Amino acid sequence: MSSDQQYPYGQGYQDPDVAQTWEGQTWDTQYQPAVHPVAYQQPQPHQQPGPPYASDSAHLPAQGAGGPGAHALPPEGPAGHPLPPEVPYDTPTAYLRPVTPGEEPAPGYDQAPAYDQAAAYEQAHAYDQAQPHAHGPAHAAAAPTPAPAPAEAAAPGYGAPTTAGHVRLTDAQRARAEGRSPIIDPGMQPAVLTAALGGLLAAGAALGPYGLLVPLVLLQAVTAAGWFRLNGMWPARQGIALAFAGGLVSDAALLAVGKEHAPAAILGTLGVWVLLVIVLQLRSHAGSDERQYGLMATVASSALAVVATGYLAAASDAVVVGGLAVAVTIVARALPLPGAATLVVALLAAAGAGAAAGGLTGMGAQGALLGLGAGVCALVGHRVAAYDYPSRFVHMTAGVALPLALAAPAVYLLGRALA
Repeated sequence: MSSDQQYPYGQGYQDPDVAQTWEGQTWDTQYQPAVHPVAYQQPQPHQQPGPPYASDSAHLPAQGAGGPGAHALPPEGPAGHPLPPEVPYDTPTAYLRPVTPGEEPAPGYDQAPAYDQAAAYEQAHAYDQAQPHAHGPAHAAAAPTPAPAPAEAAAPGYGAPTTAGHVRLTDAQRARAEGRSPIIDPGMQPAVLTAALGGLLAAGAALGPYGLLVPLVLLQAVTAAGWFRLNGMWPARQGIALAFAGGLVSDAALLAVGKEHAPAAILGTLGVWVLLVIVLQLRSHAGSDERQYGLMATVASSALAVVATGYLAAASDAVVVGGLAVAVTIVARALPLPGAATLVVALLAAAGAGAAAGGLTGMGAQGALLGLGAGVCALVGHRVAAYDYPSRFVHMTAGVALPLALAAPAVYLLGRALA
């Protein structure tokens, strides 16, 4: 719509807020003034100035008598400017944001604005008394409501620990959490497995070197895996495989050169394997600390696997006595007795088992000394497997293999000395 149609009497009035007008019919044929926060208002000398908030609501859409508290806006005069209201009215509340339960209303919305002139104030007071219902619902709606009860009181809340279920703590975790001693003995089940493996070694030794080779290889494999797990390195497939391979090479070298050259075969294999482990660790791209830990663990595990070859180098009678003595010692150590009592009982059992086995093999009373020496070494290995809050897996690997692996040098040396 053109400006001539809006103002037919002569030149059309150009509103400074108008950005552009069209002469022809377009898709938008209405006069669109730009809305500013404060509209321009031409003073009217014959009328009383309106309340200070009249200019703020000049461009709000007209309200219908829809509900309590909603009043019609004042009519608009020429050029879209509002006329002051004849009767004061409350602040418009129809387009205010609704107050949700539990939310404090904004300050000032539930209070009528103060007028500057005394006459306007008296008219507003009389208007409020004439229409009390116009403010009651509005004020009641704006009044704050009590906050609802927390959700925890209505329904039980479930956090991550309850939805994930109750996780069963292991003995090591419980001991660490309670601040108890880091020494946790393997118990009876690993002791029974150790006794079974010791019996297999004794039976294999009675059959010959190749009969002894099968339980010996099993012992070397469990020793390599148990030592890495005892040091908190798992899965360390490369280190375990390297240590186990060292034990196999030592067995093969001993079978190749014979028992007469057993020390050279065992120590030579150990020296070559330590050098190989150092070279492999130097080629690793890991950090310096990690390479150092890996080097120490791999060297120790390889040394234990190679030293276990001593059963293959010792005399068959010594292996029988030593295997049975270790089996009885570890089972006696696992009995539910006080610490010092179980230690004494285990040593006495080792000597008795050695004497009994010596009587069967022809070693006689010297078997008691061999059994006692093997029992002491087995107790050392048992203590090592119980250190630093070991897990169940450590007990079932290192707790089974270390007593037998550490007893191998004693069996070999004492067997040769007492033969």
